[in-house]
Amino acid sequence: MELIDRPEYIEKLKLWQSHADLIKIVTGVRRCGKSKLFEIFQEYLRKTGISGKQIIAVNLEDDVQTREIGLKKNQKSKLLEEYSALLDFITDKMPKDKKTYIFLDEIQMLDDWQRLANTLRLKKNADVYLTGSNAHMFSSEMATLLGGRYIEIKMQPLSFKEYLSVNEGGLPDIYSSYTRESGFPQTVEFNHNPQMINNYLLDSVYQNTVRKDIIQRFGIGDPVRLDEIIRFMFDNIGNATSLRNVKNKLKSDAGIDISPATLNSYVKGLLDSYLMYKCEEYDLKGKRILESDAKYYAADIGLKNALLGQPDKDIGYALENVVYLELLRRGYDVKTGRVNTRTVKEENKQKKKTIEIDFVAAKAGGIVEYYQVAWSVLGNEETMQREYASLEEIKDNYPKYLLTTDSGSGGQNGIKRLNVLEWLIAGE
Repeated sequence: MELIDRPEYIEKLKLWQSHADLIKIVTGVRRCGKSKLFEIFQEYLRKTGISGKQIIAVNLEDDVQTREIGLKKNQKSKLLEEYSALLDFITDKMPKDKKTYIFLDEIQMLDDWQRLANTLRLKKNADVYLTGSNAHMFSSEMATLLGGRYIEIKMQPLSFKEYLSVNEGGLPDIYSSYTRESGFPQTVEFNHNPQMINNYLLDSVYQNTVRKDIIQRFGIGDPVRLDEIIRFMFDNIGNATSLRNVKNKLKSDAGIDISPATLNSYVKGLLDSYLMYKCEEYDLKGKRILESDAKYYAADIGLKNALLGQPDKDIGYALENVVYLELLRRGYDVKTGRVNTRTVKEENKQKKKTIEIDFVAAKAGGIVEYYQVAWSVLGNEETMQREYASLEEIKDNYPKYLLTTDSGSGGQNGIKRLNVLEWLIAGE
């Protein structure tokens, strides 16, 4: 497969390259391109004069390579053991008096990986780079073992901008392909063949992730039930919900009765494996996070469509999902916003209505931006004013945006309406 350039992430690796005292950990869902990113970065190192002997790369999912090193699997945990064998292998290969760049893929496959990483970090002239596919790596206990001496680089499948760089056509057509076929890099080589793409997404991405990062970790004995729960969560992206509501709907819609504790562990596994993201709800009036409800978004819309066996039935929610991921990619802390509750008249009845904002996006320094996402508003005055009205309820002076697929730009009362596809490729 031809390597797809990932300049955003390469620049981050370059930025931290001079800080050899920090372990660089690239995290993200399986098959999002972490290993290929390391290949690109290693090629960059060679071009800057680093010799091949100064680069040591080990893929801990490569059974041939791990057996040659002397690592064995614990049959109960399925994790590789005897990290000292890997330490000896790396140490023997390190050239004396020259900086060595050490790359370890899927480090969570190694039991006691934190001890190995810390030992390598403390070695003279060692610069350590890791990839991981499970957020459980950063539990408080594990992070403590690293002593805070690491930097995490969060990686996703291809952004729309990256996908555009390897496809030809008009923006609307490429966006349709992007959401239908996915942003997982390897799908690009399948030349838009839907059967090959679906097989890859379901087998190499979905099943591999569920099997290794959820079932094995939690010792789940009923993978069929887990699969049903995951499908349910993917089918409800963008809907404000609580685990209690999920439990009740699973029972009423699918006949699945599950304890709150078990459901919580399943959803945690789904989030820790980066298959989905949780977007917490923020009360703008009370300035607090509301723990009862949240929205969940898929790591990739194409994966969602492959899993559910249908094109996305709500293009608006799919677009909202894409915008959410892009905001994360740009470094924002993203929450969904609750503005206030007011009484409105609908169908000759007085009803209480909660006014919400799709995204409250904050960056370091306290700068906040508000985003409302809609597929289209032009030609429908009622829809346009409804989308603007939610943003107009916010009385501060931070930037407010309405993102749609409509051509051109516009706005009212200080709110900017932008074409979302142009926004996606414009960057920050």
